[in-house]
Amino acid sequence: MSVLGRGAKPLVLEPSWTLTYERGELQLRRDHSVVVENGHIAAIVPGRVQGREVRLPMEGQLLIPGMISGHTHVAAGSPTRGLIESGRPFARPLLVTELLSDDDLDALTAYNLAEILRGGCTTQVEQSVSLRQAKSYGRVARSWGVRGYPGGMVPGWSRVMPIWFRQSDQVLLDSVPDTLAEIQANLDFALSVNGAEGGRILPMMTPHGPETHTPETLRAVMEGARQLGNGVHTHLATIARDSATVQRLWGKGPVTWLEEFGFYDIPFFGAHMGGWDAATDAEFLAEQVKFTYEHCPTGNGAGSAGWQPFIEALAAGINTNVGLDTHSNDLLENAKLAVLYGRLRYDLTNGRSTVPVRRPTVWDMIKSVTLNPANGLGRTDLGRIAVGAKADLTSIDVSGFLSGPGTTPPEPLHNLLYANGLHVRHVMTEGVLQVSDGRLVVDDERRVIARGAQVVQEVWRQLESEDGFTPTPR
Repeated sequence: MSVLGRGAKPLVLEPSWTLTYERGELQLRRDHSVVVENGHIAAIVPGRVQGREVRLPMEGQLLIPGMISGHTHVAAGSPTRGLIESGRPFARPLLVTELLSDDDLDALTAYNLAEILRGGCTTQVEQSVSLRQAKSYGRVARSWGVRGYPGGMVPGWSRVMPIWFRQSDQVLLDSVPDTLAEIQANLDFALSVNGAEGGRILPMMTPHGPETHTPETLRAVMEGARQLGNGVHTHLATIARDSATVQRLWGKGPVTWLEEFGFYDIPFFGAHMGGWDAATDAEFLAEQVKFTYEHCPTGNGAGSAGWQPFIEALAAGINTNVGLDTHSNDLLENAKLAVLYGRLRYDLTNGRSTVPVRRPTVWDMIKSVTLNPANGLGRTDLGRIAVGAKADLTSIDVSGFLSGPGTTPPEPLHNLLYANGLHVRHVMTEGVLQVSDGRLVVDDERRVIARGAQVVQEVWRQLESEDGFTPTPR
Protein backbone atom coordinates (compact mmCIF):
# COMPACT_ATOMS: atom_id res chain seq x y z
CA MET A 1 0.00 0.00 0.00
CA SER A 2 1.43 3.37 -1.01
CA VAL A 3 1.21 5.94 1.78
CA LEU A 4 2.52 8.86 -0.26
CA GLY A 5 0.68 11.96 0.81
CA ARG A 6 -0.28 10.72 4.27
CA GLY A 7 3.15 11.16 5.81
CA ALA A 8 5.41 14.13 6.32
CA LYS A 9 6.72 14.17 2.74
CA PRO A 10 4.40 15.91 0.31
CA LEU A 11 3.12 14.39 -2.91
CA VAL A 12 2.54 16.72 -5.85
CA LEU A 13 -0.25 15.82 -8.27
CA GLU A 14 0.08 17.29 -11.75
CA PRO A 15 -3.20 16.95 -13.69
CA SER A 16 -4.06 18.81 -16.87
CA TRP A 17 -7.35 19.95 -15.31
CA THR A 18 -8.41 20.28 -11.66
CA LEU A 19 -11.94 20.73 -10.37
CA THR A 20 -11.34 23.10 -7.47
CA TYR A 21 -13.70 24.54 -4.88
CA GLU A 22 -13.52 28.31 -4.59
CA ARG A 23 -15.85 30.76 -2.86
CA GLY A 24 -18.56 28.17 -2.52
CA GLU A 25 -18.49 26.95 -6.14
CA LEU A 26 -16.76 24.30 -8.22
CA GLN A 27 -14.29 25.70 -10.75
CA LEU A 28 -12.19 24.16 -13.53
CA ARG A 29 -8.52 25.13 -13.41
CA ARG A 30 -6.03 24.15 -16.11
CA ASP A 31 -2.45 23.10 -15.34
CA HIS A 32 -2.59 23.54 -11.58
CA SER A 33 -0.62 21.43 -9.11
CA VAL A 34 -2.22 19.93 -6.01
CA VAL A 35 0.05 19.27 -3.04
CA VAL A 36 -1.01 16.46 -0.70
CA GLU A 37 0.49 16.17 2.78
CA ASN A 38 -0.57 14.42 5.99
CA GLY A 39 -3.70 13.11 4.29
CA HIS A 40 -4.95 16.59 3.36
CA ILE A 41 -4.69 19.04 0.49
CA ALA A 42 -1.88 21.36 1.51
CA ALA A 43 -1.77 23.67 -1.51
CA ILE A 44 -3.25 24.30 -4.95
CA VAL A 45 -0.98 26.37 -7.15
CA PRO A 46 -0.97 27.46 -10.81
CA GLY A 47 1.66 25.75 -12.92
CA ARG A 48 4.16 23.20 -11.67
CA VAL A 49 5.74 23.25 -8.21
CA GLN A 50 9.51 23.60 -8.26
CA GLY A 51 11.67 21.36 -6.09
CA ARG A 52 12.37 17.70 -5.42
CA GLU A 53 9.00 16.62 -4.08
CA VAL A 54 7.59 13.27 -5.16
CA ARG A 55 5.34 13.84 -8.17
CA LEU A 56 2.50 12.02 -9.84
CA PRO A 57 2.16 13.20 -13.45
CA MET A 58 -1.44 13.19 -14.72
CA GLU A 59 -1.16 14.56 -18.23
CA GLY A 60 -4.49 14.49 -20.06
CA GLN A 61 -6.36 13.75 -16.83
CA LEU A 62 -9.05 15.60 -14.89
CA LEU A 63 -8.58 15.58 -11.11
CA ILE A 64 -11.86 15.61 -9.17
CA PRO A 65 -12.78 14.98 -5.52
CA GLY A 66 -13.13 11.32 -4.65
CA MET A 67 -16.66 10.44 -5.67
CA ILE A 68 -19.33 9.63 -3.06
CA SER A 69 -22.17 7.16 -3.52
CA GLY A 70 -24.99 7.82 -1.08
CA HIS A 71 -26.70 4.46 -1.61
CA THR A 72 -24.88 1.13 -2.01
CA HIS A 73 -25.39 -2.56 -1.28
CA VAL A 74 -21.78 -3.50 -1.97
CA ALA A 75 -21.72 -7.30 -1.80
CA ALA A 76 -24.92 -7.60 -3.85
CA GLY A 77 -23.45 -6.40 -7.14
CA SER A 78 -21.62 -9.22 -8.91
CA PRO A 79 -23.94 -12.11 -7.86
CA THR A 80 -26.91 -10.45 -9.60
CA ARG A 81 -25.36 -8.59 -12.52
CA GLY A 82 -26.14 -10.12 -15.89
CA LEU A 83 -28.84 -12.39 -14.45
CA ILE A 84 -31.71 -9.97 -13.78
CA GLU A 85 -31.80 -7.61 -16.76
CA SER A 86 -34.45 -9.60 -18.62
CA GLY A 87 -36.81 -9.79 -15.68
CA ARG A 88 -35.46 -12.46 -13.34
CA PRO A 89 -35.81 -11.44 -9.67
CA PHE A 90 -32.73 -10.52 -7.65
CA ALA A 91 -34.14 -11.81 -4.36
CA ARG A 92 -32.93 -15.40 -4.61
CA PRO A 93 -29.27 -14.68 -5.53
CA LEU A 94 -29.05 -12.39 -2.52
CA LEU A 95 -30.53 -15.05 -0.25
CA VAL A 96 -27.89 -17.49 -1.50
CA THR A 97 -25.12 -15.04 -0.57
CA GLU A 98 -26.40 -15.13 3.00
CA LEU A 99 -25.38 -18.81 3.12
CA LEU A 100 -21.71 -18.08 2.35
CA SER A 101 -18.96 -18.50 4.91
CA ASP A 102 -17.37 -15.35 6.31
CA ASP A 103 -14.26 -15.91 4.17
CA ASP A 104 -16.31 -16.29 1.00
CA LEU A 105 -18.50 -13.34 1.89
CA ASP A 106 -15.39 -11.20 2.41
CA ALA A 107 -14.06 -12.32 -0.97
CA LEU A 108 -17.35 -11.30 -2.60
CA THR A 109 -17.33 -7.96 -0.78
CA ALA A 110 -13.71 -7.37 -1.78
CA TYR A 111 -14.39 -7.99 -5.47
CA ASN A 112 -17.27 -5.51 -5.47
CA LEU A 113 -15.49 -2.91 -3.36
CA ALA A 114 -12.48 -3.17 -5.68
CA GLU A 115 -14.78 -2.38 -8.60
CA ILE A 116 -16.19 0.61 -6.74
CA LEU A 117 -12.72 1.95 -6.00
CA ARG A 118 -11.60 1.21 -9.54
CA GLY A 119 -14.45 3.42 -10.73
CA GLY A 120 -13.28 6.35 -8.60
CA CYS A 121 -15.72 6.16 -5.66
CA THR A 122 -13.86 6.70 -2.38
CA THR A 123 -16.84 6.99 0.02
CA GLN A 124 -19.89 4.76 0.25
CA VAL A 125 -23.04 5.33 2.28
CA GLU A 126 -23.58 1.59 2.60
CA GLN A 127 -26.82 -0.19 3.33
CA SER A 128 -25.61 -3.79 3.42
CA VAL A 129 -28.56 -6.13 2.95
CA SER A 130 -27.79 -7.86 6.27
CA LEU A 131 -25.75 -7.37 9.41
CA ARG A 132 -23.36 -10.11 8.25
CA GLN A 133 -22.72 -8.18 5.05
CA ALA A 134 -22.25 -4.94 6.97
CA LYS A 135 -19.59 -6.63 9.10
CA SER A 136 -17.94 -7.96 5.94
CA TYR A 137 -17.96 -4.50 4.39
CA GLY A 138 -16.37 -3.12 7.55
CA ARG A 139 -13.56 -5.69 7.49
CA VAL A 140 -12.64 -5.04 3.86
CA ALA A 141 -13.12 -1.26 3.96
CA ARG A 142 -10.93 -0.94 7.04
CA SER A 143 -8.14 -3.05 5.53
CA TRP A 144 -8.09 -0.96 2.34
CA GLY A 145 -8.45 2.51 3.87
CA VAL A 146 -11.90 3.09 2.33
CA ARG A 147 -14.21 5.72 3.77
CA GLY A 148 -17.62 4.29 4.59
CA TYR A 149 -20.90 4.94 6.38
CA PRO A 150 -22.04 1.31 6.78
CA GLY A 151 -25.14 -0.24 8.27
CA GLY A 152 -27.08 -3.45 8.04
CA MET A 153 -30.51 -3.19 6.44
CA VAL A 154 -33.37 -3.85 8.90
CA PRO A 155 -35.26 -6.06 8.31
CA GLY A 156 -32.37 -7.94 6.75
CA TRP A 157 -32.64 -9.84 3.51
CA SER A 158 -33.66 -13.15 5.08
CA ARG A 159 -36.74 -11.45 6.64
CA VAL A 160 -37.61 -8.44 4.51
CA MET A 161 -39.37 -9.94 1.48
CA PRO A 162 -42.34 -11.52 3.31
CA ILE A 163 -42.82 -8.27 5.24
CA TRP A 164 -42.40 -5.98 2.23
CA PHE A 165 -44.73 -7.95 -0.07
CA ARG A 166 -47.12 -9.14 2.62
CA GLN A 167 -50.75 -9.99 1.93
CA SER A 168 -51.83 -9.07 5.46
CA ASP A 169 -50.65 -6.23 7.70
CA GLN A 170 -50.59 -8.72 10.55
CA VAL A 171 -47.29 -9.94 9.08
CA LEU A 172 -45.82 -6.48 9.72
CA LEU A 173 -47.24 -6.27 13.24
CA ASP A 174 -45.98 -9.74 14.11
CA SER A 175 -42.48 -8.82 12.86
CA VAL A 176 -41.92 -6.05 15.42
CA PRO A 177 -40.11 -8.06 18.15
CA ASP A 178 -37.63 -9.58 15.67
CA THR A 179 -37.12 -6.22 13.97
CA LEU A 180 -36.39 -4.55 17.31
CA ALA A 181 -33.85 -7.29 18.03
CA GLU A 182 -32.24 -6.68 14.63
CA ILE A 183 -32.08 -2.94 15.28
CA GLN A 184 -30.29 -3.56 18.57
CA ALA A 185 -27.84 -6.03 17.01
CA ASN A 186 -27.01 -3.55 14.25
CA LEU A 187 -26.60 -0.75 16.78
CA ASP A 188 -24.25 -2.87 18.89
CA PHE A 189 -22.08 -3.53 15.83
CA ALA A 190 -22.19 0.12 14.77
CA LEU A 191 -21.13 1.35 18.20
CA SER A 192 -18.23 -1.11 18.21
CA VAL A 193 -16.71 0.39 15.02
CA ASN A 194 -17.95 3.98 15.17
CA GLY A 195 -15.05 6.31 14.37
CA ALA A 196 -12.65 3.49 13.50
CA GLU A 197 -9.63 4.06 11.26
CA GLY A 198 -9.23 7.67 12.27
CA GLY A 199 -12.88 8.45 11.59
CA ARG A 200 -13.13 6.83 8.16
CA ILE A 201 -15.76 4.33 9.40
CA LEU A 202 -18.91 6.11 10.60
CA PRO A 203 -21.93 3.76 10.70
CA MET A 204 -25.50 4.88 10.13
CA MET A 205 -28.79 3.28 11.05
CA THR A 206 -30.26 1.83 7.87
CA PRO A 207 -33.93 0.73 7.97
CA HIS A 208 -35.13 -0.93 4.79
CA GLY A 209 -37.97 1.54 4.28
CA PRO A 210 -41.07 3.00 5.98
CA GLU A 211 -43.33 0.33 4.48
CA THR A 212 -41.58 -2.45 6.46
CA HIS A 213 -41.60 -0.59 9.79
CA THR A 214 -43.99 0.57 12.49
CA PRO A 215 -43.86 3.63 14.75
CA GLU A 216 -42.24 1.50 17.47
CA THR A 217 -39.41 0.26 15.25
CA LEU A 218 -38.81 3.67 13.66
CA ARG A 219 -38.44 5.24 17.10
CA ALA A 220 -35.84 2.57 17.91
CA VAL A 221 -34.02 3.35 14.66
CA MET A 222 -33.86 7.04 15.50
CA GLU A 223 -32.71 6.39 19.05
CA GLY A 224 -29.81 4.40 17.61
CA ALA A 225 -29.05 7.04 14.99
CA ARG A 226 -28.82 9.74 17.65
CA GLN A 227 -26.41 7.59 19.68
CA LEU A 228 -24.18 7.12 16.64
CA GLY A 229 -24.38 10.73 15.46
CA ASN A 230 -23.79 9.97 11.76
CA GLY A 231 -27.26 10.04 10.22
CA VAL A 232 -29.83 7.63 8.81
CA HIS A 233 -30.17 6.00 5.40
CA THR A 234 -33.19 4.24 3.87
CA HIS A 235 -35.21 3.46 0.78
CA LEU A 236 -37.86 6.18 0.58
CA ALA A 237 -41.16 5.93 -1.31
CA THR A 238 -39.48 3.45 -3.63
CA ILE A 239 -42.60 2.49 -5.59
CA ALA A 240 -46.23 3.64 -5.59
CA ARG A 241 -47.31 0.49 -3.78
CA ASP A 242 -45.04 1.36 -0.83
CA SER A 243 -46.46 4.86 -0.54
CA ALA A 244 -50.03 3.60 -0.69
CA THR A 245 -49.29 1.10 2.08
CA VAL A 246 -47.86 3.75 4.39
CA GLN A 247 -50.73 6.14 3.64
CA ARG A 248 -53.30 3.47 4.38
CA LEU A 249 -51.70 2.38 7.66
CA TRP A 250 -50.52 5.66 9.13
CA GLY A 251 -52.49 8.39 7.38
CA LYS A 252 -49.53 10.01 5.63
CA GLY A 253 -47.23 9.28 2.73
CA PRO A 254 -43.77 7.96 3.66
CA VAL A 255 -41.94 11.22 2.94
CA THR A 256 -43.94 13.28 5.44
CA TRP A 257 -44.61 10.42 7.88
CA LEU A 258 -40.89 10.14 8.71
CA GLU A 259 -40.92 13.73 9.94
CA GLU A 260 -42.85 12.53 13.00
CA PHE A 261 -39.81 10.52 14.13
CA GLY A 262 -37.14 13.20 13.57
CA PHE A 263 -35.54 11.76 10.44
CA TYR A 264 -35.04 15.22 8.95
CA ASP A 265 -33.29 16.56 12.06
CA ILE A 266 -30.10 14.62 11.23
CA PRO A 267 -28.28 13.78 7.98
CA PHE A 268 -30.83 11.70 6.08
CA PHE A 269 -30.18 9.84 2.82
CA GLY A 270 -33.32 8.60 1.04
CA ALA A 271 -33.13 6.46 -2.09
CA HIS A 272 -35.27 6.15 -5.23
CA MET A 273 -38.58 7.96 -4.49
CA GLY A 274 -40.33 6.46 -7.51
CA GLY A 275 -43.54 6.45 -5.51
CA TRP A 276 -43.40 9.96 -4.05
CA ASP A 277 -46.21 12.49 -4.32
CA ALA A 278 -44.38 15.08 -6.39
CA ALA A 279 -47.06 17.72 -5.94
CA THR A 280 -46.48 17.90 -2.18
CA ASP A 281 -43.23 16.04 -1.44
CA ALA A 282 -40.99 18.11 -3.73
CA GLU A 283 -41.60 21.36 -1.87
CA PHE A 284 -41.41 19.63 1.51
CA LEU A 285 -38.06 17.95 0.78
CA ALA A 286 -36.56 21.11 -0.69
CA GLU A 287 -36.99 22.70 2.74
CA GLN A 288 -35.21 19.85 4.56
CA VAL A 289 -31.61 21.08 4.68
CA LYS A 290 -30.23 17.78 6.02
CA PHE A 291 -31.95 15.58 3.45
CA THR A 292 -30.23 14.11 0.38
CA TYR A 293 -32.10 12.32 -2.39
CA GLU A 294 -30.35 9.28 -3.86
CA HIS A 295 -30.99 8.77 -7.55
CA CYS A 296 -29.81 5.35 -8.80
CA PRO A 297 -29.89 5.02 -12.61
CA THR A 298 -29.10 1.29 -12.51
CA GLY A 299 -31.02 0.59 -9.32
CA ASN A 300 -32.92 -2.39 -10.69
CA GLY A 301 -30.39 -3.49 -13.27
CA ALA A 302 -29.16 -1.76 -16.41
CA GLY A 303 -31.56 0.71 -17.95
CA SER A 304 -34.08 1.13 -15.14
CA ALA A 305 -34.01 4.84 -14.31
CA GLY A 306 -37.26 6.02 -15.82
CA TRP A 307 -39.28 5.70 -12.63
CA GLN A 308 -37.04 7.90 -10.45
CA PRO A 309 -37.61 11.69 -10.20
CA PHE A 310 -34.09 13.01 -10.86
CA ILE A 311 -35.15 15.97 -13.02
CA GLU A 312 -38.02 16.82 -10.67
CA ALA A 313 -35.68 16.82 -7.66
CA LEU A 314 -33.20 19.09 -9.48
CA ALA A 315 -35.98 21.51 -10.39
CA ALA A 316 -37.23 21.59 -6.80
CA GLY A 317 -33.77 22.37 -5.43
CA ILE A 318 -33.52 19.14 -3.41
CA ASN A 319 -29.96 18.18 -2.54
CA THR A 320 -29.39 15.29 -4.96
CA ASN A 321 -26.76 12.56 -5.19
CA VAL A 322 -26.30 9.85 -7.79
CA GLY A 323 -25.76 6.51 -6.03
CA LEU A 324 -24.74 3.05 -7.14
CA ASP A 325 -27.42 1.01 -5.41
CA THR A 326 -26.25 -2.35 -6.72
CA HIS A 327 -25.67 -4.40 -9.90
CA SER A 328 -23.47 -1.61 -11.37
CA ASN A 329 -20.43 -0.52 -9.36
CA ASP A 330 -19.35 2.18 -11.82
CA LEU A 331 -20.30 5.53 -10.28
CA LEU A 332 -18.94 7.56 -13.19
CA GLU A 333 -21.14 5.57 -15.58
CA ASN A 334 -24.14 6.05 -13.30
CA ALA A 335 -23.58 9.80 -13.09
CA LYS A 336 -23.38 9.93 -16.89
CA LEU A 337 -26.57 7.87 -17.23
CA ALA A 338 -28.35 10.20 -14.80
CA VAL A 339 -27.66 13.09 -17.16
CA LEU A 340 -28.45 11.24 -20.38
CA TYR A 341 -31.63 9.60 -19.07
CA GLY A 342 -32.56 12.88 -17.41
CA ARG A 343 -32.26 14.80 -20.66
CA LEU A 344 -34.41 12.24 -22.42
CA ARG A 345 -37.06 12.42 -19.70
CA TYR A 346 -36.92 16.21 -19.82
CA ASP A 347 -37.49 16.25 -23.57
CA LEU A 348 -40.45 13.89 -23.16
CA THR A 349 -42.09 15.60 -20.18
CA ASN A 350 -41.24 19.30 -20.28
CA GLY A 351 -44.43 21.28 -20.77
CA ARG A 352 -46.56 18.27 -19.89
CA SER A 353 -45.35 17.50 -16.38
CA THR A 354 -47.56 18.53 -13.46
CA VAL A 355 -44.45 19.71 -11.57
CA PRO A 356 -41.36 21.63 -12.71
CA VAL A 357 -38.55 19.62 -14.33
CA ARG A 358 -34.98 20.63 -15.10
CA ARG A 359 -32.70 19.50 -17.93
CA PRO A 360 -29.55 18.22 -16.20
CA THR A 361 -26.13 19.63 -17.06
CA VAL A 362 -22.62 18.24 -16.70
CA TRP A 363 -22.26 20.46 -13.64
CA ASP A 364 -25.28 18.74 -12.11
CA MET A 365 -23.56 15.45 -12.92
CA ILE A 366 -20.29 16.23 -11.18
CA LYS A 367 -21.89 17.96 -8.18
CA SER A 368 -24.19 14.97 -7.67
CA VAL A 369 -21.24 12.67 -6.91
CA THR A 370 -18.97 15.14 -5.06
CA LEU A 371 -20.17 18.34 -3.42
CA ASN A 372 -23.85 17.46 -2.91
CA PRO A 373 -23.39 14.19 -0.99
CA ALA A 374 -20.54 15.69 1.04
CA ASN A 375 -22.82 18.53 2.09
CA GLY A 376 -25.54 15.99 2.89
CA LEU A 377 -23.13 14.21 5.20
CA GLY A 378 -22.26 17.53 6.84
CA ARG A 379 -18.67 17.15 5.63
CA THR A 380 -16.96 20.34 4.52
CA ASP A 381 -13.73 18.36 4.24
CA LEU A 382 -15.03 16.00 1.53
CA GLY A 383 -16.38 16.42 -2.00
CA ARG A 384 -14.16 19.38 -2.84
CA ILE A 385 -10.57 20.14 -3.78
CA ALA A 386 -9.64 22.95 -1.42
CA VAL A 387 -6.78 23.61 0.98
CA GLY A 388 -7.44 21.75 4.22
CA ALA A 389 -9.88 19.23 2.73
CA LYS A 390 -9.22 15.52 2.94
CA ALA A 391 -7.05 14.23 0.09
CA ASP A 392 -9.80 11.95 -1.24
CA LEU A 393 -9.11 12.32 -4.95
CA THR A 394 -9.83 10.69 -8.30
CA SER A 395 -8.20 11.32 -11.68
CA ILE A 396 -9.91 10.46 -14.98
CA ASP A 397 -8.41 10.25 -18.47
CA VAL A 398 -10.30 12.74 -20.63
CA SER A 399 -7.80 12.87 -23.48
CA GLY A 400 -7.24 9.31 -24.74
CA PHE A 401 -9.18 6.71 -26.67
CA LEU A 402 -12.98 6.70 -26.33
CA SER A 403 -13.18 9.65 -23.94
CA GLY A 404 -10.96 12.29 -25.55
CA PRO A 405 -9.52 13.61 -28.82
CA GLY A 406 -5.94 12.45 -28.25
CA THR A 407 -4.99 15.63 -26.42
CA THR A 408 -6.21 17.61 -23.43
CA PRO A 409 -9.76 18.84 -24.21
CA PRO A 410 -10.92 22.43 -23.58
CA GLU A 411 -14.11 21.45 -21.66
CA PRO A 412 -13.27 18.23 -19.78
CA LEU A 413 -16.60 17.79 -17.96
CA HIS A 414 -18.27 17.19 -21.32
CA ASN A 415 -15.76 14.43 -22.04
CA LEU A 416 -17.04 12.58 -18.97
CA LEU A 417 -20.21 11.93 -20.98
CA TYR A 418 -18.06 9.59 -23.10
CA ALA A 419 -16.13 8.07 -20.20
CA ASN A 420 -16.74 5.32 -17.68
CA GLY A 421 -14.95 3.82 -14.68
CA LEU A 422 -12.28 2.22 -16.86
CA HIS A 423 -11.06 5.73 -17.66
CA VAL A 424 -10.26 6.32 -13.98
CA ARG A 425 -6.48 6.30 -13.54
CA HIS A 426 -5.71 7.15 -9.91
CA VAL A 427 -7.75 6.99 -6.69
CA MET A 428 -6.66 7.94 -3.19
CA THR A 429 -8.27 8.32 0.22
CA GLU A 430 -6.53 10.63 2.70
CA GLY A 431 -3.46 10.65 0.49
CA VAL A 432 -3.14 6.87 0.21
CA LEU A 433 -3.21 5.56 -3.36
CA GLN A 434 -5.71 2.73 -3.70
CA VAL A 435 -5.76 2.66 -7.49
CA SER A 436 -2.64 3.59 -9.45
CA ASP A 437 -2.57 3.83 -13.23
CA GLY A 438 -5.85 1.92 -13.37
CA ARG A 439 -4.85 -0.98 -11.11
CA LEU A 440 -5.88 -1.81 -7.56
CA VAL A 441 -2.80 -1.44 -5.34
CA VAL A 442 -4.20 -1.89 -1.81
CA ASP A 443 -4.44 -5.63 -2.38
CA ASP A 444 -3.37 -8.27 -4.88
CA GLU A 445 -5.69 -7.42 -7.76
CA ARG A 446 -5.42 -10.83 -9.41
CA ARG A 447 -6.21 -12.62 -6.17
CA VAL A 448 -9.20 -10.35 -5.50
CA ILE A 449 -10.60 -11.12 -8.96
CA ALA A 450 -9.94 -14.86 -8.71
CA ARG A 451 -11.52 -15.21 -5.27
CA GLY A 452 -14.51 -13.10 -6.27
CA ALA A 453 -15.00 -15.32 -9.30
CA GLN A 454 -14.86 -18.50 -7.20
CA VAL A 455 -17.56 -17.23 -4.87
CA VAL A 456 -19.94 -16.03 -7.57
CA GLN A 457 -19.56 -19.39 -9.33
CA GLU A 458 -20.62 -21.04 -6.08
CA VAL A 459 -23.72 -18.85 -6.05
CA TRP A 460 -24.42 -19.73 -9.69
CA ARG A 461 -24.13 -23.45 -8.97
CA GLN A 462 -26.76 -23.15 -6.28
CA LEU A 463 -29.07 -21.19 -8.57
CA GLU A 464 -28.56 -23.71 -11.36
CA SER A 465 -29.51 -26.56 -9.03
CA GLU A 466 -32.79 -24.72 -8.42
CA ASP A 467 -33.42 -24.16 -12.17
CA GLY A 468 -32.75 -20.49 -11.57
CA PHE A 469 -31.39 -19.86 -15.06
CA THR A 470 -34.76 -19.66 -16.75
CA PRO A 471 -34.86 -18.73 -20.46
CA THR A 472 -35.05 -14.99 -21.10
CA PRO A 473 -36.94 -13.20 -23.91
CA ARG A 474 -35.21 -13.01 -27.29
